[in-house]
Amino acid sequence: MTNTEKKPAIILLLLTIFAVSINLRPAITSIGPMLETIREQLLLSNAQVSLLTAIPVISMGVFATLSPVFNRLFGLKKTMYVMLILIGFMTALRGVITGYVVLVITAFVIGVAIAVVGPLLSAMIKQNFPDRTASVIGVYSFGMGVGSAASAGLTAVFYEGTDSYPFALSIWAVLALLGLVCWFFTMRHTMEVKEKSTPTTKKQVEWKVSPWKSKKAWLFLLFFGLQSSAFFSIITWLAPIATSAGMTLLQAGTLLSVMTTVQIFLNILLPLAMERFFSRRFWLLLMLVSGMTALLLFWTGVHSFMWIGAFVMGIPLGGLFPIALLLPLDETNDAESANKWTAMMQTGGFVMGGLLPLIIAFVYDWTLNHHYTILIMMILYIGMFIITFFIGDKKIESY
Repeated sequence: MTNTEKKPAIILLLLTIFAVSINLRPAITSIGPMLETIREQLLLSNAQVSLLTAIPVISMGVFATLSPVFNRLFGLKKTMYVMLILIGFMTALRGVITGYVVLVITAFVIGVAIAVVGPLLSAMIKQNFPDRTASVIGVYSFGMGVGSAASAGLTAVFYEGTDSYPFALSIWAVLALLGLVCWFFTMRHTMEVKEKSTPTTKKQVEWKVSPWKSKKAWLFLLFFGLQSSAFFSIITWLAPIATSAGMTLLQAGTLLSVMTTVQIFLNILLPLAMERFFSRRFWLLLMLVSGMTALLLFWTGVHSFMWIGAFVMGIPLGGLFPIALLLPLDETNDAESANKWTAMMQTGGFVMGGLLPLIIAFVYDWTLNHHYTILIMMILYIGMFIITFFIGDKKIESY
């Protein structure tokens, strides 16, 4: 870790990465268990209610390029403070002012804030942990996994206890307080958090070229987009698929919890495993075959098979994201380049990730059949399977 030799400072920075990343999914994933409830209470179509998960994800893509811009203009410290405050305030606002318009506005603002935070976290990791990138990406993805699991599993519990979907959605604002407190103490004790922009070698100069001109970067973008589409489609639509198969809302929420619990463990275990066995293609294919197997189990509509499918689906949900995050970090040599490549990848990738669940909503409104929902998800996994062979099989250097 650059200029940070003291163990307490390292632990504090790792804790802060976790505390910030835990805020990057609950405002989105908490909608899934409440999808039917919100639709019924606000008299919405499936397409309208699906916008509540599509808008923030599309915003995460459209505004990801603001991350390096904000970092240059305002600095990492101030930018992160503002974005965490926005996430917390907008999430809390859902419990104070009710209605569809408020849900849409908060979804948009939260998406913009997440768009800025994500690439900055990757740049921090690249700079401060250049020799342990995979392991620390595991902490980052683990934090998001915890946030996803908690919100997907407990939102329905909060609703059952209060009979209030606004409360069930807004309670996740408390996570922003945790992130702000950790960020405050990190800014006091950890100095090396800004990106370095001066290239020192010829190879570093080469990576100053825009990633938009790189074929490899475009492959990363497409893979990340399909990965995001699959993740948000499953998180958004698994509960409705389960209820349409005869499960109660609480059972559907528990099904999500099983899936996201497995996801949490993969978020942290996979990057550690990748340090021992470095083949990128092996891990990608393992994740993708697991995902396709889980979708076949969901397709049956048999409850026992769906529980098994939820467990198996946790494998790709937990594994694909950290691998996707590592792709631009493996290909760059400094924090600034990592920020740019990650911002590009997430720009197009999250736009795709937001549009696919919305397309599923239109298809379901038209067909009233979730077999088409699962078919679309299967196509996403087949697409990733094919792209894996074009990405190549670069051996990730030992960390």
